[in-house]
Amino acid sequence: MPKEWSKKDERQYEHVKQSEKKRGRSADKAEEIAARTVNKQRRREERTENASTQGTGNPNTRLDERTKQELYNRARELDISGRSEMTKAELVDAIRSRS
Repeated sequence: MPKEWSKKDERQYEHVKQSEKKRGRSADKAEEIAARTVNKQRRREERTENASTQGTGNPNTRLDERTKQELYNRARELDISGRSEMTKAELVDAIRSRS
């Protein structure tokens, strides 16, 4: 476990890993999914050193580093029409123009 993880993060990691193993995933895949899940939660809570969460907390910073799903969710929050058929680059442009 990374030293930056809290006890709660470690518990969440183990829980997700065990759940994925029960679903038939390999040990390596279960560990990968668990780590991604914990890290995603840490990013949401702005507890990472990731460039996209540093600074003012502006949701538009480093949009190009976000996943398409994260961009889609932000576009939904901004009520951008046509978002479901947009590419990642189009979502970035639409979010930037709306903000």
